[in-house]
Amino acid sequence: MPSLPSRLPMQTFDANGVEIAYFDTGAGEPVLCIHGFASTAHINWTYPGWVETLTKAGRRVIALDNRGHGASQKLYDPAAYHTTLMAEDARALLDHLGIARTVVLGYSMGSRITAFLAQRHPDRVSAAIMGGLGIKLIDGVGLPETIAEALEAPTLEEVTDPQGRMFRAFAMQTQSDRKALAACIRGSRNLMTADEAASIRCPVLIAVGTKDAIAGPPEPLAAIIPKGEALSIPDRDHMPAVGDKVFKAGALDFLTRIGV
Repeated sequence: MPSLPSRLPMQTFDANGVEIAYFDTGAGEPVLCIHGFASTAHINWTYPGWVETLTKAGRRVIALDNRGHGASQKLYDPAAYHTTLMAEDARALLDHLGIARTVVLGYSMGSRITAFLAQRHPDRVSAAIMGGLGIKLIDGVGLPETIAEALEAPTLEEVTDPQGRMFRAFAMQTQSDRKALAACIRGSRNLMTADEAASIRCPVLIAVGTKDAIAGPPEPLAAIIPKGEALSIPDRDHMPAVGDKVFKAGALDFLTRIGV
């Protein structure tokens, strides 16, 4: 079994009173990477090979641990996890690093954050790549609140919901703060209206696995966003699609075609 890539050194900064951890590696045009729920910058981007892929393509890669995740500060009030607040953490990181405008790559919850960032701060996002989130950005939200109950259950054995068991087991494997994650899932399931999505003006690639039951299909969202494109990742459900070679190749092709 191949070994995992080495962890990159993390730095921290103050994002409006919340300590946020991040790594910054490579040289060239930047890509800001925003991970999904219950994940971390390393789990989402280093271990599946994204950092290697992007740096080899001549990119500077910046990835943060979202609030409540990884090495970032843990908060326990669901209101502290509204997607607008997490989008502001990402914007604050760009400010901290002196980056005026960048490509943003998100996955799942990170794609929701990416969409809110692009919609609220169009001057900061040159292009967006949104993996693991399709039409459920605006219709229905991907992850159910029952995941919070699974995270709070006394033991994994007591969780009967399959999706809840998956996230509870994942949180245990990554030694995450399950109380903070429960607050996050309750506070971050925020919808964007169709009109708001239609106001996103940068080019957007929406990549979803064909077996993903969480994200919703990419085509309806791509039809709403003026410069939206859909990419289907064949035979992948939500978790394995993250590091799929079709996703990586599609992302690099997208960035080449739009010239950013």
